[in-house]
Amino acid sequence: MKEALRQRARELGFDDCRVTTASPPETAPYFQQWLAAGRQGRMAWLERTMRERTDPQVVLSGARSIITLAASYHCRGSQTGSVARYARFDDYHNILSERLKILTDFVSQLGESGTRSQWYVDVGPVLERDVAQRAGLGFIGKHTNLISRRLGNWFFLAEIITTLALEPDPPERTRCGSCRRCIKACPTAAIIAPFQLDARYCISYLTIELKGSIPVALRPAIGNRIFGCDECLLVCPWNRFAREGQIMKTYARPGFTQLDLLDLLTLGESEFTRRFAGTPIQRVRRRGLLRNVCVALGNTGGEPVLAELHKATNDADPLVAQHAQWAVEQVTARISTHRGVLPD
Repeated sequence: MKEALRQRARELGFDDCRVTTASPPETAPYFQQWLAAGRQGRMAWLERTMRERTDPQVVLSGARSIITLAASYHCRGSQTGSVARYARFDDYHNILSERLKILTDFVSQLGESGTRSQWYVDVGPVLERDVAQRAGLGFIGKHTNLISRRLGNWFFLAEIITTLALEPDPPERTRCGSCRRCIKACPTAAIIAPFQLDARYCISYLTIELKGSIPVALRPAIGNRIFGCDECLLVCPWNRFAREGQIMKTYARPGFTQLDLLDLLTLGESEFTRRFAGTPIQRVRRRGLLRNVCVALGNTGGEPVLAELHKATNDADPLVAQHAQWAVEQVTARISTHRGVLPD
């Protein structure tokens, strides 16, 4: 049955497919400690779904197996940019969901009558990296992301929890060795120790998950990043094995590698929706994106950006106006310093 499952997963475009038991992840106590320390920031849903994440039986009573799948989003020739690499495609939730539905129906056909299954793409209450390591799909690196010896760092995860009993695959072991490149690369020191991330300092959290004001002290480290951050992934030596995936390459948005910041600053609600509907960037909405754009311009902009930033200080959304004002102050101070004049 498992080989038939893998064959069907390959036919649907998934780059890897592994199986583990539906028992609670051995790492559940560490997740609970992480929550207790408040390192999830304002991602309150993580605590609300703690029981489900630490026990698959709460998600699906009678579950016996978890099928974990990988879909690579590596792109040949892709360089670092102001938008995280995974967001330079149509929304992966929609793309992978279609295939997961088909694969879940196939799982039901493999089992006896009454087989029940539940699938998730990223948003489900599953400790997906921990489950994937136990299934042998990859290992959790010191940056706390999953690394595959076949795919490097650039891949999405998906799961099917099922009452069908499948033979589990052997787990993967951690293969980071003495390497600390990801820890050194983090611009905000969010990786506070090997295998420990404080999300409150992570640029991906600050530019995507955080809905309010970005802490002033952290804004300079964001640089020109307006949606996520790839630094800890980019430096990982396991990326030498990364390869382009079957599914995502047909949904790439090449123009997202570097977006014009001043152009984005002038977006209204309707134009934002027109340009970013159906992409991961849509989830931060106009206010979140323009907040990030103001920070990026404050960090990198010169005199030519001041006029548009001044306009943005009067934006109808207070969050955008507040960050635009900060950006004006940063750019003005930088211009004054460059000219040898101290700002007022």
